Amino acid sequence: MRHRWTPAREWGLLAALTVGVLIGAGLWFAGRRGAADGIWAAATVAALAPAAWSTLRQVWRRQFGVDVIAVLALAGALVVHEYLAGAVIAAMLATGRSLESYAQRRATRDLRALLERAPRSARRRRAGGGIETIPLDRVAVGDRLVVGPGDVVPVDGTVEEAATLDESAVTGESQLVGRAAGEPVASGVVNAGAGFGLRATRNAAQSTYAGIVRLAEEATARKAPIVRMADRYAAAFVPFTLVLAGLGWLLSGEFVRAVAVLVVATPCPLLLATPIAIVSGLSRVARRGVLVRDGGSLELLGRARTLLVDKTGTLTTGRPHAAETVVAPGGDRDEVLRLAASVEQLSPHVLAAALVRQARDRGLALAEPTEVTEEPGRGVTGRVDGRLVRVGQLAGELPEWAARARERAELAGRSVVWVGDERGPIGAILLDDPVRPDARRTVRRLREAGLSRVVMVTGDRPATAEQVALAVGVDDLLARCSPQEKTSRVRDEARRAVTVMVGDGVNDAPALAEAHVGVAMGATGATASADVADAVLTVDRLDRLADAVEIARHARRIATQSAVVGMGLAVLAMLFAAAGRLPPVAGAFLQEGIDVVVILNALRALGGGLRRRDVPADTRELLDRYAGEHGDVRDVLAALRDTADLVATRPDSPDCGPALREVHRRLTERVLPHEAAEERQLYPALAGPLGSDEATSTMSRGHVEIRRLVDRIGGHLAQAGAGPPRPDQVPDLLAALYGLDAVLRLHLAQEEENYFSLRE
Repeated sequence: MRHRWTPAREWGLLAALTVGVLIGAGLWFAGRRGAADGIWAAATVAALAPAAWSTLRQVWRRQFGVDVIAVLALAGALVVHEYLAGAVIAAMLATGRSLESYAQRRATRDLRALLERAPRSARRRRAGGGIETIPLDRVAVGDRLVVGPGDVVPVDGTVEEAATLDESAVTGESQLVGRAAGEPVASGVVNAGAGFGLRATRNAAQSTYAGIVRLAEEATARKAPIVRMADRYAAAFVPFTLVLAGLGWLLSGEFVRAVAVLVVATPCPLLLATPIAIVSGLSRVARRGVLVRDGGSLELLGRARTLLVDKTGTLTTGRPHAAETVVAPGGDRDEVLRLAASVEQLSPHVLAAALVRQARDRGLALAEPTEVTEEPGRGVTGRVDGRLVRVGQLAGELPEWAARARERAELAGRSVVWVGDERGPIGAILLDDPVRPDARRTVRRLREAGLSRVVMVTGDRPATAEQVALAVGVDDLLARCSPQEKTSRVRDEARRAVTVMVGDGVNDAPALAEAHVGVAMGATGATASADVADAVLTVDRLDRLADAVEIARHARRIATQSAVVGMGLAVLAMLFAAAGRLPPVAGAFLQEGIDVVVILNALRALGGGLRRRDVPADTRELLDRYAGEHGDVRDVLAALRDTADLVATRPDSPDCGPALREVHRRLTERVLPHEAAEERQLYPALAGPLGSDEATSTMSRGHVEIRRLVDRIGGHLAQAGAGPPRPDQVPDLLAALYGLDAVLRLHLAQEEENYFSLRE
């Protein structure tokens, strides 16, 4: 029964009806059966009056639902003087309302928490000094705000000093995170440390949390698709009930049989099971960092068979990354990166942000540039520590080392940023958009959850797109496609199966709207795509999509199971009632039991269904530690590749021997201890989350091969003595150097994909 009751009225009415039934029972056993019948009849009328009024209003609006059965059951109980049955039905309906209300409050708790904690004001610094409190809608881009301890960050911005934040409400991550000065912060996170300054980069309406709140409001309000399911069943169930009740009466001549059929047909399982299970699913995916617009979208997500996914910002991080720094002979990689990042600090270009971020991650001290000028399309020029530095494109003939660097970048599908001074180029920074470490694992989990087809659609070049497609493991690829072509492909796939489209950019918005379920990577601030999407990933992790699909399938399965089992038991009881084997009173108590079983089963959707294993806190700490050490290993890799190139091109150079010895020293002092510590600490700790020790056995074999190649290089150095390698050593030495480079790169990529993607 669907009424708008406050929790106090719901539980108060239930308590009153229950007390009435018990008092009537006491009077009946005391021999005062007339008084008992009077109390039970009053309880029946108390439930009949509002139920009849609600049903009449539905009929007036030309709506015909299963509520009519409850009204007929209450009225029938009064007609045949089955007052106890009527009172039990009244208590049953009150119990259903109360349990439904409790379950929905429990299931929507996380969505309501998002709404309740939405900031409504902000503290802004005045131009002349001091701080003022202003309504949130008055915050403008560029305003300097103050976020106090425990405050919710009101708008998207950049922190002006180091901050400690609790992002759990938005991202689902339980760990506190630190943000350095100048780093971006999304609205909706909580300041878990000292107060800090915030420079607004978006106004309130465009900020991350505003979009999440809009979706939360719709998710709590738009339950019509769930509720209408009961009314669709009513088209068959109500006539079946009335026919069965009529047959029982007609064949036996006992009207009480018809009443008994109506009593056990009261369709609370149908009204309660599906909404509770689906709304429980909505709440769970919200806790995992995925906000689904409504129950209908969650149900479709649970039936999806085809996934179309954009590349940039979805399967890849969407942020350029300095993958490699190539320097002129005798140059210093860190110095080249420091000079480039120092000049680029004042540039708004996305590549500039990547260089500055990379330099800061490496702990390089950036200098304040002077005389900075920027020529669009060409690059930036400025002075750093008195030295003229140019960063950007390079014209004219390239020296030999630079030509090799450009060829390497083209083969790898990377872009090149050249760094030079007054004398010419001094280095090249190779940028790429790396595949998300969790992308392949997510695609694998989605297939296990039931998606049979995964298609990547992108506007990027075919060569670059194919590399990503192979790394992730998709079934089909559409490269160099326009937004119109993306939309057309989504439409074609949607004709064949329930289709999910995942994207992050403004150009993905039409395709998201065309899919059965459009999913936006909302953590990247893609406001346009989030506004048209049916679901938004509020955390910048693709694996949460797999979580959402698994939870959606689990919730849908429980909803169907609850409805089928509940209605099946009700129909079986109706047949016994029609045959005269189940009197109205017993039927009422039986129906009450069915309601409780169905509701408890539906609440199972609040847990279970996820295939991923939780990682213990101490194992997460190990993952964080060894993931951080990968940066040092990649530094050694860069030196290893340069040394291999030197041996290949100038084996008799006086620099060759020292370079080989230096790279061998770094391999033995930095790389091998890292691999040994992983073997000793990390891999055993991963046996639980991954299911067995066998999950890391192939990676252990990689450790053996890495040590073998390092020892092989050391053997050649021992044979060469203090000088460069002998000519007869060069072929095998090159095989060891390039082989180690390939094995190490593959090994790092596999660890990041299989293990480090488990990190929170």
